[in-house]
Amino acid sequence: MKVTDGRLSEVKLIVPAVFQDHRGFFMETYNLERFSEHGITMTFVQDNHSLSTEPGVLRGLHYQLNPAAQTKLVRVTAGAIFDVVVDIRKGSPTFGQWEGFELSAENKHQLLVPRGFAHGFCTLRPNTEVQYKVDALYSLAHDRGVAWDDPAIGITWPVDHPILSEKDTRHPMLADAEINFTFEGEPG
Repeated sequence: MKVTDGRLSEVKLIVPAVFQDHRGFFMETYNLERFSEHGITMTFVQDNHSLSTEPGVLRGLHYQLNPAAQTKLVRVTAGAIFDVVVDIRKGSPTFGQWEGFELSAENKHQLLVPRGFAHGFCTLRPNTEVQYKVDALYSLAHDRGVAWDDPAIGITWPVDHPILSEKDTRHPMLADAEINFTFEGEPG
């Protein structure tokens, strides 16, 4: 397993060891001991699985407020996505900045999305399946979002007119979003 830090602090791209032969492949998608060696020590409590039947489906940008904030470990088991994280930690030197990653069934990469980041993805192929672990249960009372097309963030999505849920069309701009995350790292 190879773990690479993202440009935004605490975001990690995980490339698992894949063992392939004439039968197919085998890989560990999660191993507590190996992840702990890379500082990934949270306990995952829920697994989620989504199917998007068309390319251009955009889900996000989502997060849960404290005390129900979630860290996510995201992977794609069919198709491909453009996966995006946005730093929403007040006081962070990268507040409002985004980073994007391509995750696919072929590259088998996984993305660790820490608490304090909004998360979203856009499907690149039909019948894309995304699976992710979270370290806190879903809480409707804490569920929030930021507009996918907020010009202050300036995400370069792979589509101009995505397919959105009704909920995802109503998220506020970052400047108006309810956020209770504070950056706790070293400045600069």
